[in-house]
Amino acid sequence: MKALALLTLLAAVAFAISPLISTGFNGFEASQFPVPQTDPPVQPAGYAFSIWGVIYVWLITGATFGLLNRRLSPGWQAMRPALFISLATGAFWLVLAQASVLGATVLIFFMLATAILALLRAGPDDRYWLREPVGLYAGWLTAAASVSVGLLLAGYGLTGATTAALIALVLALAIAVTVQLQRPDTLAYPLGVVWALIGVMVSNLAPPNLPVLGLSGLGAIALVALSLRPLR
Repeated sequence: MKALALLTLLAAVAFAISPLISTGFNGFEASQFPVPQTDPPVQPAGYAFSIWGVIYVWLITGATFGLLNRRLSPGWQAMRPALFISLATGAFWLVLAQASVLGATVLIFFMLATAILALLRAGPDDRYWLREPVGLYAGWLTAAASVSVGLLLAGYGLTGATTAALIALVLALAIAVTVQLQRPDTLAYPLGVVWALIGVMVSNLAPPNLPVLGLSGLGAIALVALSLRPLR
């Protein structure tokens, strides 16, 4: 148990440097699917992936704070096993994503499940060192995992591209609302999902894909309203 704080920090660092040992990742390649996915409506605009920089830095600084100041704090220790597993798994996700879309989708849902578990187990103190960085990480994974489902549906010809995007958006919103109701004291979680939804909207502006734009916009508004309820 005493080593968990150090292991979590090391996992966060390994996760952050994993893009440096690969070619980076801004979405799956069109050629990775039987039905090539060129500019799929489910995928956020490229700029949206820059949120990973914030996630990496915040997770590392939070884990460092926890190691130095909250090594044996119950509120930290309760969430560390799940967060460690998620981050350690994530260190290998980029390599898998470049080799297998299906394998990467399964793995990212495992990362998401353990990240959400860590968020739900996190203690009430040290909000900006503990809950918020984990929340932003889990929020972006909520969107990313759902996008993977949409890409699989369209990429394997199971549905059309727009239908796949709508299914993925419904899945992301269902997960996000459920988590936010369980953890309303964390604003970064819905922020991560909303950031992705805005990215999806931007990618569907030209030419306008009205169903995807409408659902993304309504979903973003609903999540913002839900996250502001505790403040009211």
